[in-house]
Amino acid sequence: MALFTHDLGDGYDLALRDTSTVDAVFALTVANIDRLRLWEPWAQHEPTREATVAFTVASLHALAEGTEVPCVIRYQGEPVGTISLRIRTFTSVAEIGYWIDEAHEGRGVVTRATRALVDHAFDDLGLARVELHTAAHNARSRGVAERLGFVREGTMRSAHPVGDERHDMDLYALLPSDRT
Repeated sequence: MALFTHDLGDGYDLALRDTSTVDAVFALTVANIDRLRLWEPWAQHEPTREATVAFTVASLHALAEGTEVPCVIRYQGEPVGTISLRIRTFTSVAEIGYWIDEAHEGRGVVTRATRALVDHAFDDLGLARVELHTAAHNARSRGVAERLGFVREGTMRSAHPVGDERHDMDLYALLPSDRT
């Protein structure tokens, strides 16, 4: 049972990523691993349940320390993706990272989930800046940033290792004063 939920509409919600989500997130990762390997360094290794448990426990420790808000995106109560707010408390800056099951892409769910974490970052945590780092050629991820009013601040060349390649990474940022 999740400690909190946030309604995203259309049967979707955000919930805390906790140990009760491990099996569903692991199965979802396995089902999406080929797609995730296109974008994520962590997806280059074979997923294991043990690694999913370890990551989830580490994320919960980070939550307790105030440096992460780890969530699952759910549809009708079942995880269909993950999203987290990783906080650098010493600079009052956070980064949002996410991925969603292919069957749920294109429905605006990631945009709504990102908006919810942006609102939490600014309204509840009082952070000064939220960033999205997207592969420069990832049109869907760039679209999330642009729909939410994030400002593209530049491209970090060859900054993102994915397998044997290095991708350029676009840096988007939002300040409280940028919100519409």
